[in-house]
Amino acid sequence: MTAVEMEPPSARIMRTATRLFYGNGIQATGIGELVDEAGVSKRTLYQLFGSKDDLVAEYLRQVSARGVPGEHFLDRTDLSPRDRLLGLFTRPTTIEHRGCPLHNAAVELPVDDHPARQVIVDHKLAVLAKVVAVAAEAGVREPEPLGRQLITLYEGATALSTSLRDYEPFDSARSAAEVLIDVATGPAGAP
Repeated sequence: MTAVEMEPPSARIMRTATRLFYGNGIQATGIGELVDEAGVSKRTLYQLFGSKDDLVAEYLRQVSARGVPGEHFLDRTDLSPRDRLLGLFTRPTTIEHRGCPLHNAAVELPVDDHPARQVIVDHKLAVLAKVVAVAAEAGVREPEPLGRQLITLYEGATALSTSLRDYEPFDSARSAAEVLIDVATGPAGAP
């Protein structure tokens, strides 16, 4: 028996779903392709996950738990709060970067009642709350507006870099973030 064959079916399904959903898209990934590549039956998939929608929701829960590249900087204790905020705008290190899996899913699953929708919203709001908290640590006078501005820059850089297949948007967003942070931490009344 190979290591893959010894892996529990649920783990094989999730590993395969993660690769296919991120690499090809959720809508473009059919159940037949997924079960064939995972080496399980459709019956097994449905017994373990209930439906493709439920599998997508679980995939996104796992993505959220692992975190999205760039967001890890917010939790680092070896960096100043300013550097943690700017870390969001670090260029991805993987060649196969296709943007944020949660954002991609939000685009592909526009229906509000999809079981993955709340996973996406919860993750995005949690990251926003972290950015606001780190902004407060950095001495920002009004951390909530700055947090929203930085998240908007981060999401925009991630989406545009995916569309263009170019990481330059992260550099532009970082430059803008530096200005916003400087203004937000500068003397009160400064421009």
